[in-house]
Amino acid sequence: MEQVTEGDVTVAVDEVRDGAADGAGSGVFYNPTQELNRDVTVAVLRAYREREPRAASYLDAMTASGVRATRAAAAGYDTTGADLDSAAVSLARANLARNGLDGTIVERDARALLYEEGPFDVVDLDPFGSPVPFADAAFSRARNLVCVTATDTAPLCGAHFAAGVRRYDAVPRNLDDHPEMGLRILVSALVRTAARHDVAATPLLSHASRHYVRTYLELNRSASRADDSRDELGHRHQCQDCLTRRHERGPHACPPETCPACGSARVVTAGPLWLGPVRDRAFTAQVRDAVDTEMGTADETRELLAMVETELDAPTHYDQHRLCKLWGRPASAMDDFLAALRAAGHEASRTHYGGTQFKTTATVAEARRATGDS
Repeated sequence: MEQVTEGDVTVAVDEVRDGAADGAGSGVFYNPTQELNRDVTVAVLRAYREREPRAASYLDAMTASGVRATRAAAAGYDTTGADLDSAAVSLARANLARNGLDGTIVERDARALLYEEGPFDVVDLDPFGSPVPFADAAFSRARNLVCVTATDTAPLCGAHFAAGVRRYDAVPRNLDDHPEMGLRILVSALVRTAARHDVAATPLLSHASRHYVRTYLELNRSASRADDSRDELGHRHQCQDCLTRRHERGPHACPPETCPACGSARVVTAGPLWLGPVRDRAFTAQVRDAVDTEMGTADETRELLAMVETELDAPTHYDQHRLCKLWGRPASAMDDFLAALRAAGHEASRTHYGGTQFKTTATVAEARRATGDS
């Protein structure tokens, strides 16, 4: 048994192990690569209390060692944790007690718990793999906020195409903006699931980090608002030769036969995707303010949230190095590249995914002219 301190709590775990690769092994392990995920979660819970003071109850649907549940309890929430593993349940209970915190840990399937003992104000889904099997129960029995992690990024991003179609009822494409693809496929699937329950789900904060995608969706129990949320769904078309992209809203895809920019017939379509904003700027700023120095990833978390806050809402991003290679010229410094786009009258921002990726309101042809080619 090992002890780990995270934020302002200390928990015991059977072992410390990165569970990103395959989830293999025995015992209840602690995954240090998810500390940023949990730090952001705690900051969200703090900020959300200011947004919705009545939100008090929190369900950690797959609690494992109980570190997330313990941190939610330390943040002042009436916390329940659920797990099917009896050893995990015993350990999570002990971790709450070790920190002098009240909470309830039960050995149950979270879906049964939601239907039989819900609702909960905040429901947190952090399974190994896809969250889809738990989404219906979460959206039908959560009052205010559903927090969702997906670690099956290969299906979400189109690298495992058949699995992505099967799990998310969408067509993902493994293109150079695959983090954006995975995030928007996930949000689309969740918004459509919520709408089946006459619930509108709106992203307050989302990010793609390391091996997972994470989103926080605020709920409104209104059929008309659920219809409005579906208006933000649509499809995106990309030319695989010149990288020109365009998107369209609506339930049906109308892909062009050829690329309108270069005439290529190699145009691929993805969707339905969420095409709207993946975060609320003001709330994201409040979450950043709620990060404290006790968090082990405080600096990284603040930097991530600052990038998410200022990122453009465009539903795709480009890789500067790939574009410049396509254009037959070396890549300039990213700050200079973005400044040239802005000087030409286009909006442009970095993304929170990587150093050479950017978003812009310019088309590919406009970006090429603005940054050096006539």
